[in-house]
Amino acid sequence: MRGATHAKWAACAVTVALAATACGGGGDSGGGGDGSGIVGSSWGDPQNPLEPANTNEVQGGKVLDMIFRGLMRYDPKTGEAKNMVAEKIDTSDSQNFTVKIKSGWKFSNGEAVTAKSFVDAWNYGAHMKNNQKNAYFFGYIEGYDKVHPEKGDASADTLSGLKVVDDTTFTVKLTQKFSTWPKTLGYPAFAPLPKAFYDDHDAWLSKPVGNGPYTVDSYAKGSKMSLRKWDGYSGEDKAQNGGVDLKVYTDNNTAYTDLMAGNLDLVDDVPASQLKNAKSDLGDRYINTPAGIIQTLAFPFYDSKWSKAGMEKVRQGLSMAINREQITDTIFQKTRTPATDWTSPVLGEAGGYKSGLCGDPCKYDADKAKKLIADGGGIPGGTLKITYNADTGSHKEWVDAVCNSINKALGNDKSCVGNPVGTFADFRSQASQQKLDGAWRAGWQMDYPLIQNFLQPLYYTDAPSNDGKWSDEKFDKLVDQANAETDTAKAVSTFQDAEKVLAEQMAVIPLWYQNGSAGYSDKVSDVALNQFSVPVYNEIKVS
Repeated sequence: MRGATHAKWAACAVTVALAATACGGGGDSGGGGDGSGIVGSSWGDPQNPLEPANTNEVQGGKVLDMIFRGLMRYDPKTGEAKNMVAEKIDTSDSQNFTVKIKSGWKFSNGEAVTAKSFVDAWNYGAHMKNNQKNAYFFGYIEGYDKVHPEKGDASADTLSGLKVVDDTTFTVKLTQKFSTWPKTLGYPAFAPLPKAFYDDHDAWLSKPVGNGPYTVDSYAKGSKMSLRKWDGYSGEDKAQNGGVDLKVYTDNNTAYTDLMAGNLDLVDDVPASQLKNAKSDLGDRYINTPAGIIQTLAFPFYDSKWSKAGMEKVRQGLSMAINREQITDTIFQKTRTPATDWTSPVLGEAGGYKSGLCGDPCKYDADKAKKLIADGGGIPGGTLKITYNADTGSHKEWVDAVCNSINKALGNDKSCVGNPVGTFADFRSQASQQKLDGAWRAGWQMDYPLIQNFLQPLYYTDAPSNDGKWSDEKFDKLVDQANAETDTAKAVSTFQDAEKVLAEQMAVIPLWYQNGSAGYSDKVSDVALNQFSVPVYNEIKVS
């Protein structure tokens, strides 16, 4: 992942549950308990065509999760990576892997899913000529630097680290030891693709063909995508309904109104303005559950005013000046939980989440905050500017609340101010090009449920999503050691040691863990969100 371009961060991670997503539509959930009923759910048009290696935002990801199955799949309840198409993935050195897939899997057009289906798809996703936004996911495979160099043209057509052995076996050679690499393979970028994808690419894009429990029936941009249950699906997690109609909304308040009027079955992003009403409106049909998302404040370490010695005290002091409990209770109606580390509770203790790892710097203490900031030399320029995009989400509310908390703690109403930028695209452009001169709203939605994914892509030197350009040799060394560790418990412990460096330096300020929220009608049951805050559509039943 090092040195690659991490577009997902911009498109998805920081906006996943705060963006307004979707416009209008009546419910179509006819049928009964025989599994034939159709679920009507709110949605937003995906940014890009639904190629697995080119889809890096939530709305497109929802579709990929219905029409594809990869080598691994993350358990909807626990997040545990379990074999799906993979029979087994073996390694003796955590760098060379042999992948054996189950026989009998098919794509919905009748083609067999083979080892070549994966290898060809990964080669396509990695190569720079195909301009796939998730190409960096293949960056650990040997030969990535030849098919996707940082500068210049590609000098190879395929990844040298991928070899097809037979129809059900292929081998993978990584550029370094990465003991938990197999657990990353549930991410949609690693999905297999049929020959039809290459033979008639335009036709495939207009009606994608996958190997999952649903097929795409039709799509009218700006209106609706209809997916229908595929009776020939090879897996055990077959659809419990007849299909899903994903209805496009440009305002999730409209979606919520349609839900309450009985014109929609599922809204998977309850608007902030309705959070205070959702429980009373919906009762047990309101879902508020932890997700693999953390929100943070990032800093410009490319600016010497913020990277000089002593500034870690200022950043720690600013963190202590933020009353997380009050903000999550009043602004977010407890759909956020104050963060005390840099991961997410959904990982569980065994997976790397450690409550309280941040220590005192993540606890509100106005007096200590004021002293630390003074000891560190004060806020550069006297005022902390927090930049955020003003076009989606409820960012102004919480940024103002954070600034009010800081100003109150420091006894100065000019210590912190919000700095709105008109559009998300402009905001992300400034952040990724290192043009911001103060703090900015940041965050992360996990790609896969590993502690590595919350740390390396964001804080490793020159990592793809390290927009603030923070760098620490000790942190990098610990991450390398953790990746090479074959014992999972030891790897997690070493990653946590790296996290402690974040606490010492306060590379970014952890704010809160974000919950997934949803509401559903009395026409459907067995509704749940997975740990990525996405509905488990195949389990929904229509009454």
